[in-house]
Amino acid sequence: MSPINKHKLEGVCSKEVSFRVEGGRLRDVKFYRGCPGNLTALALLLEGMPVAEAARKLKGITCGDKPTSCSDQLARVLERLAKAG
Repeated sequence: MSPINKHKLEGVCSKEVSFRVEGGRLRDVKFYRGCPGNLTALALLLEGMPVAEAARKLKGITCGDKPTSCSDQLARVLERLAKAG
């Protein structure tokens, strides 16, 4: 089993996200704090999705008048991990 990645989020209601990557796919995504219904649904939809696809789909999503969102923050984390590779 791959290790759990935990990352702090900035500028959004959720304070942290955790997930694992197995075979290039997201597993066990969990947001801490934030909108529980929406973030639980998002985590379920992301389960098994290729990391690059998730980053592409989530990047640039905003929330209300904020310049980012929990989704966008996760995309940024995934992109940083891909670059660090």
